[in-house]
Amino acid sequence: MRFIITGRNIDVTEGLKSAVEEKLGKLDRFFAPETEVNVTLSVEKERQKIEVTIPVKGNIIRSEQVSSDMYVSIDLVEEVIERQLKKYKNKIVSKQQNAAAFAQEFVDKDYDDEDDVKIIRTKRFGIKPMDPEEACVQMELLGHNFYVFFNSETEEVNVVYKRKGNTYGLIEPELD
Repeated sequence: MRFIITGRNIDVTEGLKSAVEEKLGKLDRFFAPETEVNVTLSVEKERQKIEVTIPVKGNIIRSEQVSSDMYVSIDLVEEVIERQLKKYKNKIVSKQQNAAAFAQEFVDKDYDDEDDVKIIRTKRFGIKPMDPEEACVQMELLGHNFYVFFNSETEEVNVVYKRKGNTYGLIEPELD
């Protein structure tokens, strides 16, 4: 695995770098050797945060952990990613598409499927064309964190979502 480690409001010391590589290096049994692992370490007040993003063909494996100690955050993020990989293995490793991104032992090993995703509710609703700002207003009126709408400007289905600090995000589809 190749690590790309960056820091925001923190100097990435050799100690932190080696802790990240040692802890997340345990995940190398799941991935092909050329897999790129993007790690961002940041500090906000007393919050020590690590974000790990591992792009694999067709999917992104991601975890973000926060604690009062960066080394604890590093430990937590490794555990979460390992749990995600085991839980969703059958979903993310499609023999035809993504198997090359993962180590053969991971592809071949069976993990417990008892925690499979189960959809327990389906909603249907009418969708009217609107601009993203109007969609944000609708989202606020409904008291939701996200809102799916048909963007009248791009003529595509988009999602607006609420971010920290009373800001908004827009998700636009990108077809491959």
